[in-house]
Amino acid sequence: MMTEAPKKITIFDSTLRDGAQAEGISFSVKDKLDIVKILDKMGIDIIEAGNPGSNPKDIAFFEELKTLSLSHASLCAFGSTCHPRKKAEDDANLQAILKTKTKYAAIFGKASVFHVESILNTTREENLRMIEDSCRFLSQNGKKVIFDAEHFFDGYELDSAYALATLKAAEKGGAVAVSLCDTNGGTLPSKIQTIVAHVCSSLQIEVAIHAHNDSGLGVAASLAGVEGGAVQVQGTFLGYGERCGNANLATVIADLQIKMGYRCLPEDKIKKLTPSAIKIAEISNYALTGREPYIGKSAFAHKGGMHIDAVLKAPHSFEHIDPQSVGNQRRILMSEVAGRGTIIQLIHEIDPGIEKHSKEATRVMDRIKELEYQGYQFEGAESSVKLLIRKELGKFKPFFEIEDFKTIGEKPVEGRALSASAIVKVSVEGKEAINAAEGDGPVNALDKALRAALEGFYPSIKSLRLTDFKVRVIDQGATASKVRVLIESSDGDDIWSNVGVSTDVIEASLIALVDAIEYKLLKDMEKKIKDYYL
Repeated sequence: MMTEAPKKITIFDSTLRDGAQAEGISFSVKDKLDIVKILDKMGIDIIEAGNPGSNPKDIAFFEELKTLSLSHASLCAFGSTCHPRKKAEDDANLQAILKTKTKYAAIFGKASVFHVESILNTTREENLRMIEDSCRFLSQNGKKVIFDAEHFFDGYELDSAYALATLKAAEKGGAVAVSLCDTNGGTLPSKIQTIVAHVCSSLQIEVAIHAHNDSGLGVAASLAGVEGGAVQVQGTFLGYGERCGNANLATVIADLQIKMGYRCLPEDKIKKLTPSAIKIAEISNYALTGREPYIGKSAFAHKGGMHIDAVLKAPHSFEHIDPQSVGNQRRILMSEVAGRGTIIQLIHEIDPGIEKHSKEATRVMDRIKELEYQGYQFEGAESSVKLLIRKELGKFKPFFEIEDFKTIGEKPVEGRALSASAIVKVSVEGKEAINAAEGDGPVNALDKALRAALEGFYPSIKSLRLTDFKVRVIDQGATASKVRVLIESSDGDDIWSNVGVSTDVIEASLIALVDAIEYKLLKDMEKKIKDYYL
């Protein structure tokens, strides 16, 4: 018996347009090009590139896009309908869209009588004319037009007949799809499903759902829209956007494809969700919280001893999917509520032959307890634990040694930002290198100098970036207190944390920095070995 193929849901990513409106987000032209390449490799269907007539940066970006070759995604230019009492062919924004090489054009217009009459200050009839003429002008000149019905759900509640009329005007003008926008993010999913179903039964063209997250329901609203009949979902890949953001496509895609049986990405691409999210976050200078569904580093992290025991025996008891199916991984956290089973699980990643009550396992546990007594806390710093285990098992060879280092703090002169400098001398297999750097404080300077000294030996370190830095006083000794430093690092493909403890904050930072670099180099070495045998 032949099985029916999963229904295809088109994924429309607006990271570069709607996402760029998020507070704290500012993409360079290169940033945008890099994100386009990541989304294309992942199998995203349509990438909204921006407004080609809005600013010099977007104009330059669209020029660069003309030379870019994509393997899967289609590009989309964004703009608005023509202005009241103005012909579509005379509108500068629509003309700018035509000059792009994009396959699609997304143009927004008002679907609410309130906005037509109170914001646009025009008539209902003129608004319908603007929508139809704008869609016709672009479609007759070779663009596949998606009409973004702005404020659609509010407009539907106010006057459903008129809201539907705006969609039919777009359909009459040649649009291939209409996008129902919950512009202020206030519509409940149950209502969205009902309204989308009515729209789908009223039109002959495709219907998309475009949800915002102002009520914390962006993902739920998108799923409800699909259940109502929408065949396209619009959002941003990490959910950022204006105000509370847009529907998070990383979550929507996983929900639709893994949980609901739809096809969003090619099957071999779903594993790219997590690494792609990390790369896009790095480019966007956007700090992931770690608690993002599916792709966050804490999404499959287990801390409680009983929970850890259960998940190791029956993963589905505490994991709703296999973490590897979305390119993520299980993390077993070291803490005061974790037991020997937690440590043996980490040991088995390095040497599966070591038994739970062996002398090797006991030695590792004793060392961890000793360090915890000194003030170390390994929860959230499992890469430091993995290095510690390797060292205790005799399975680690340092990639470098620090021969000497010096930091110099100073009060910067007026107008000079950098406030410290550092000198670091390292040796790698008998070869020495020395480097100096300035930074915003001694730790930043030390980080820069250390990595610069090592880059000649290990070029991959150039991709390493410190993404978070925390210091905590762990005893009561005033200025002589012992401090714990926790740093988070990323190379664009992975995120990991390391910990260092000392009465000297510089030394504690250096311990954590060295661990971070050692872990990066160890990870690179293991990948090379794996690739060799594959």
